[in-house]
Amino acid sequence: MYHRWSDITFIHWRYPPDLVRRLVPGCLTVETYDGAAWVGLTPFRMEGVRLTGTPTVPVLSTFPETNVRTYVRDGRGRSGIWFLSLDAGRLAAALGGRAGYWLPYFWSDMSVRSDGAHTRYRCSRLWPGRGEAWCDADVKAGLPVEREERDGIASFLTDRFLLFTRVAGRLAAAPVEHPPWPLRRAELTDLDQSLLQAAGLPAPSGPPLMHASPGVPVRVGMWRW
Repeated sequence: MYHRWSDITFIHWRYPPDLVRRLVPGCLTVETYDGAAWVGLTPFRMEGVRLTGTPTVPVLSTFPETNVRTYVRDGRGRSGIWFLSLDAGRLAAALGGRAGYWLPYFWSDMSVRSDGAHTRYRCSRLWPGRGEAWCDADVKAGLPVEREERDGIASFLTDRFLLFTRVAGRLAAAPVEHPPWPLRRAELTDLDQSLLQAAGLPAPSGPPLMHASPGVPVRVGMWRW
């Protein structure tokens, strides 16, 4: 599958590893940085979604998405992403993500509106569980983070090139190919969310670690065991 992740914000909080451990399959190890597990709330816009050899369909190929994710390693030592939830602004995308990639997709009423450095994300879950989870976030992007300025935590949280899921009860992985993220500093000016709690976590505490990006083109490969 080909698409672009645009106007994305990475909002991360530290969590005790044991809290995150119970939400991840036993065949995976929760990765930590500075002694903590990290959970990310990542709202963005999907653009130009298409399968190999097919054209984009304008009505279906662009929509908002918001993911709740953490970082894991399998028994072969491969690092990747484990999704706790994915909310999509298109019902077809949510159904396709559940059926084709066995990921915990939800259909939500969503929007992404950018005005210069300011971006407003809105998400209200429709199915399954109408109205039981939401995320309203206002973000202000700052100066670019130059490659030589990137610290280890930025790479740990954003340079991820493998997705894990369970397909028919078995752990599977799909490669994710994209160029390096052009990151910017970011400030969270407002947040009202319950997606993390709906995923089984306590509400986050303390200020999050923030990064923003205008986006990158992405190719997601087929699942393999």
